[in-house]
Order: sequence, then structure tokens, then C-alpha cells
Amino acid sequence: MFNIFGSKPSPDKIVSKWCSEIRTQQRGLDRQLRGIEMEEMKVKRSIKQLAKKGDVGSCKILAKELVRSRKQKDRLVTSKAQLNSISLELKHQLSTLKVAGSLQKSTNVMKSVNQLMSVPQLQRTLMEMSKEMMKAGIIDEMTEDMLESIDDADIEEEAEEEVDKVLAEVTEGMLGTLKPINVANKPAERANAAEVSEEEAEIDLDDMNQRLSALRS
Repeated sequence: MFNIFGSKPSPDKIVSKWCSEIRTQQRGLDRQLRGIEMEEMKVKRSIKQLAKKGDVGSCKILAKELVRSRKQKDRLVTSKAQLNSISLELKHQLSTLKVAGSLQKSTNVMKSVNQLMSVPQLQRTLMEMSKEMMKAGIIDEMTEDMLESIDDADIEEEAEEEVDKVLAEVTEGMLGTLKPINVANKPAERANAAEVSEEEAEIDLDDMNQRLSALRS
């Protein structure tokens, strides 16, 4: 973009480009977060319907998907914070550029870029940006053994206790390990429970699992 006629871009233009790319990635993470949250709302409604039918097995399947999704959301939120940290550090570099005369090496940027390399959605952009940052002298060359990978073991094997906790939360104690909530004084909830039709309670578990998996990828 900046190498027109072989001219070398100024440091402020380079940093501006990086900050723009970071904002684009943050908006992408925001869209993914909203998509996961919308799908989670549907899954929660389905868990409540299945719980009223006594289908504990299906409820647990969906509860596991919620556990996975929440862990993924936590990672996305952390990634957004790390991107913001990089952006702030780059802006700080600009503020000191006139004094230093050039962009300075930053261990904070190096650490954040290294951690973000494990996020599939960001790998391509961060790989290109890291090459440019190495040329600009902000970070050192990163080797493969420096790149952190995501450990999926905690995603694939959710603790039964965690799944039960989600079930208790979503069903307000109807299922799970939380103390059951007394709904005797909640006529509206009893009425809503009675209005759930068989058609509404027909849940396509495979379809919901696929949609959530697609949003997390």
C-alpha cells in the first residue's frame, strides 16, 4: 500500500495503518461475539423447554455447548483487550517518535502479538503485521516455538460440575446443582410453562450444535 514508486512510508503512516487494521479486527470480534450471544439465547430457551419435558440428556448436550461458547467468548474478549493494548502502545510510540527519532522496540507489543497468534481469526492479519513490525524494529523475529497454541483439552472435556452449574442457572434450579428456586409466587412463570407447545419443544440438537460450532470457528 505504501511502497508506491519504491518510496518508504513514514513511521506515522505505518502506525496509522496498523491501528486501522487493529480496529477492523476488533469489529470482527465484536460481530462474532454478538453472533454467539444471539445463538446462546436460542439455546437457553431450548434448554428450558427440554427441562420442562424432563429431557435431561438433551439439556446436558446443550449445556456443554454453552460452556464451550462461554470459554470462547472469554477468549474473544481477551483478544480484544490485547488488540487494544497493542493499539495504545503504538499510539504511545507516535507520541515519542519526535524525541526518539524512530519507532522503538516494545516487549509489550511482542508479547501481545505472540499471544494473539493462537487466535485463528487473527492469525493472517497478525502474521503480516508482525513482519512489518520486525522491519520497523518494534519486535524481534518470532519463531514457531514462540507461538502459543490453544489448548483444546479444557474445551473438549468440560467438567460435569460446570455443566450442572449452567443447567441450574438456565433452568433456575429445575436442573443442576443450585438450590431450586421457589416458583410458588411466580404465577407468570407457571403460566408460561403451561403454554409451551409440543411444536415449540421440538429441538434440533444437531442443528444448534453446528450453528454454535460455526460461530466459534
